[in-house]
Amino acid sequence: MDTASDASVAGRCLCGGVRFTATPQGGMHACHCEACRKISGGVSLSVDCGDSVVVEGEVASYASSEWAERQFCPTCGSGLFWRLRAGGMTMVSVQAFDDPGAFVFEDEVCIDRKPGNYAMAGDRPRITEAELMAMYAPSDA
Repeated sequence: MDTASDASVAGRCLCGGVRFTATPQGGMHACHCEACRKISGGVSLSVDCGDSVVVEGEVASYASSEWAERQFCPTCGSGLFWRLRAGGMTMVSVQAFDDPGAFVFEDEVCIDRKPGNYAMAGDRPRITEAELMAMYAPSDA
């Protein structure tokens, strides 16, 4: 997907009970943290859509930390969104978009948490969990 695009794109869960539109703010990110791997069954591939996500249907939420939550379809269980509770960032599962192949592979995060039994080919930025937390986690100050 063109990172300068302001076009809204559509997606849905597996059963179609939750549909959404969102405006991606860049390319695809791969997260290797334990929480993402546990909830997705593998590496999590997502794209930041800021606060642009418009949802039709009911989503269930799981508070995965004090500052973020994961949202999914309560009927089929499809993982759809990871969002900051304070707003400003909603990571949408790439596979939930109608055209998941439209996104450029931008970076990998929590690379130090990646299990040793797989690797993703290609050169791209790879960020450790500590580097990611320094960029996005709320400070206790």
